Amino acid sequence: MSGPRPRAALRRALAARRARPASLRLRLTTGLVVLLAVACAVIGVATVVALESFLIGRIDQQLAMTGGRFAASLEHENRPDADNAPDTRGQADGTFGARLVAAHPTHAAVVDDDTDAAVHLTSADSRVLASLPTDGKGHSAHLSALPGRYRLATVRGDDGDVLVTGLPLRPVEETVHRLVAVEAVVFSAALAATAAAGAAWVRLSLRPLERVATTATEVTRLPLTTGEVAMPAPVPHSDTHTEVGRVATALNRMLGHVGDALARRHASEERLRHFAADASHELRTPIAAVRAHTDLALRHPGPLPHEVRHSLERIEATSRRMSGLVDDLLLLARLDAGRPLAREPVDLTRLALDAVDDARALSADHHWQLELPEEPVVVEGDEHRLHQVLANLLSNARIHTPPGTRVTLSLAPGSHHAEITVADDGPGIPEALQAEIFHRFTRADPGRSRRTGGTGLGLAIVDAVITAHHGTISVTSGPGSTSFRLRLPLAAGEDQL
Repeated sequence: MSGPRPRAALRRALAARRARPASLRLRLTTGLVVLLAVACAVIGVATVVALESFLIGRIDQQLAMTGGRFAASLEHENRPDADNAPDTRGQADGTFGARLVAAHPTHAAVVDDDTDAAVHLTSADSRVLASLPTDGKGHSAHLSALPGRYRLATVRGDDGDVLVTGLPLRPVEETVHRLVAVEAVVFSAALAATAAAGAAWVRLSLRPLERVATTATEVTRLPLTTGEVAMPAPVPHSDTHTEVGRVATALNRMLGHVGDALARRHASEERLRHFAADASHELRTPIAAVRAHTDLALRHPGPLPHEVRHSLERIEATSRRMSGLVDDLLLLARLDAGRPLAREPVDLTRLALDAVDDARALSADHHWQLELPEEPVVVEGDEHRLHQVLANLLSNARIHTPPGTRVTLSLAPGSHHAEITVADDGPGIPEALQAEIFHRFTRADPGRSRRTGGTGLGLAIVDAVITAHHGTISVTSGPGSTSFRLRLPLAAGEDQL
């Protein structure tokens, strides 16, 4: 069972590798080598064809010079003396001669060391010789009685016979094969050298483009959403008339525009942050004074008209609401400014117990459940702010779910993180609202009724506090199920197995 799995994994890896696009450097180098290979192939084929044609032409010239002399001397069947012997003078070794009468060969021989050796032709060889045109020109053919291919020329004899003379093509073929071998070695060495030199040249030519890609990669790693951003140094370039130079110039201009926009955004955020902090500080005193005077007026020993008492109670409730809003804005301003929080061991188990007890006291109509591990879970952070996180999540579930809803707070330790989940079986969060649920002043009630919701800062504070503790928060919601999941790093020495 273990055999097919590795093969399937290997096939998937190879398929993924084939699907991966090749780099520009590889494509350029490959294209250069392919073009050179095509050029070498064309040159090789052209030289081989030209050389073979030239050598065959030389053989045809030799055949024309012989004029069928050797084949004509074969008609003497009786050879009592040397004068009647075939004329082999000036004939090269391997020269073939044959005499045909009425399309049938009567004599056939081959010159071997200035002597002739009779050749026994088969019927197929006879048909090949008979099919040759009698034009005195060379024609390539293969005879089973002869080794290799021959160049044959046919002329008419004085006695009405047909004289065939041939020369072997083996020297031509050996020369052509040697040329092919030499070209293969030379072209292979040239392709290998070109591939190495081309790769180095392409790498050197693309170095400015690599600097552009490196700078662009650095930009993608920058946190561009919030805070002050230090843009990377511009891409150095010397010639704006080249393609890479124009790309570098365009990238530098774009980085400049992006840097200016980020600097303006950061300055605007700073001004808004300072305004929120200053406004919160300035509002705390008059709001506290309004609440104090309202309490004093409500404690007046004398009778108060009903309308006056109702107005004073509304003023007290509104001032208390404004006081909470100012405190939330001031906390967010401090977190945005990067004010450090307290860093001390915090027992999340105890915080969970306290938060659920407080929620039960505020709303007995909900079913509150608590799931805790056997051992305490300790993280490092600000105890007051983490308690505020749990309180805000439970308060959010209490406000936005009907009576009878089951709300569960569970705590689970991981290998390096503690995970807190606040889940309920209420109606859920609208899908359009989930993407901006942690934004400030986000509320499910578009009418912002005071009876159906708070200020819209509770979950924004949760997100800011968790982020300040180097944790993460996420939400998944649907009809009948909503879960907020928080992950906080465990304190040093508290890693769980």
